[in-house]
Amino acid sequence: MRVAFVSETTAHHVDADDVDRLRLLGDLLAARGHDVHVCCAQWWEGQPDTFEHEDLTYHAVTAERGQRWFSPKAAATLRNLDPDVVHGTSRTPGHVYGARWGALLAGAPLILDWYDPHDSTDGLRGRAYRYAARKPSTVVTPSRTVKTSARECSADGDEVRVVPTGIDMKGIRTVEPAEAGDIVFSRRLDEDANLESLFLALAEFREYGWNCTIVGDGPARAGYERQARDLRIDDRVEFVGEKSVEERVRLFKDAHVYVHTAERTSFGLDLLRALACGCVGIVEYHAESSAHELVETYDRGFRATNDEEITECLVAAGDLERMAVDETFAEYDHEHFLEAYLDVYREAQEQAGLL
Repeated sequence: MRVAFVSETTAHHVDADDVDRLRLLGDLLAARGHDVHVCCAQWWEGQPDTFEHEDLTYHAVTAERGQRWFSPKAAATLRNLDPDVVHGTSRTPGHVYGARWGALLAGAPLILDWYDPHDSTDGLRGRAYRYAARKPSTVVTPSRTVKTSARECSADGDEVRVVPTGIDMKGIRTVEPAEAGDIVFSRRLDEDANLESLFLALAEFREYGWNCTIVGDGPARAGYERQARDLRIDDRVEFVGEKSVEERVRLFKDAHVYVHTAERTSFGLDLLRALACGCVGIVEYHAESSAHELVETYDRGFRATNDEEITECLVAAGDLERMAVDETFAEYDHEHFLEAYLDVYREAQEQAGLL
């Protein structure tokens, strides 16, 4: 199958969950033998419009991000590629116009990844999101929370599929643990991380023997470090900065509890990895976070609504045994992730009468 992604921004441009997810899917498709093309802004050096890199073929629609005419140029590029499936994103809703017309010219169905919640009432941009939600054959979201956003933007609920981002279960089973605290937290340290909720809970948890590892960096790190000092828990909290996925998994395998407090999360990928590593999961509920979806039916998962309840959950988590790997989460493996998308592609082709 020839799959053409349309995303001006790629994982080579920025570090972001939505483009990392597309890169993962592209790599898995290529490893399975599919022909994968990416229509994007150029990120490689030199003049060639086409660049092959790690089994993916990249096509420079524009010389750099943010240039005009990406959408019509993407449509022309797609026509020449003659793909079986066109896979766009809602990151820049105006680009869905180009992806749709390119798909029509190529006679291929359009699949749209809708990764983050979007506001359909925001003037012209809201109109663009409403268009983006209505035009694809199928909209794919990483969680039910984001699916609700897509439906609020006029997507047909029957044509919105939830496909959680996949994890590397083989790596989780085989990697050796690295020394970590009993409690671990990982995320970009910005205001949305809401780390103060965890710190307030830990301050009430002083009578227990615990230590905590904070993974990640960001503009709010200094403020969070100051909060830990002000609460006099800094001797038990270690900030270890940015870590690779493998390094984070090694820390998760040594920890007992993973706490998620972020106010905005389209999909709790590190939470999922930690649960698969055997961690007890504690999630503070927020309306714009989907993380609670991963623990709401899990017997080693807890939901809280404030720091007092997080403290109670930490106490309860201490009564649960440690685990090295939880095979419950094998259903989120990379292979299941890939097969879910292939099912979406095949169904879209069948509906379009292309099979």
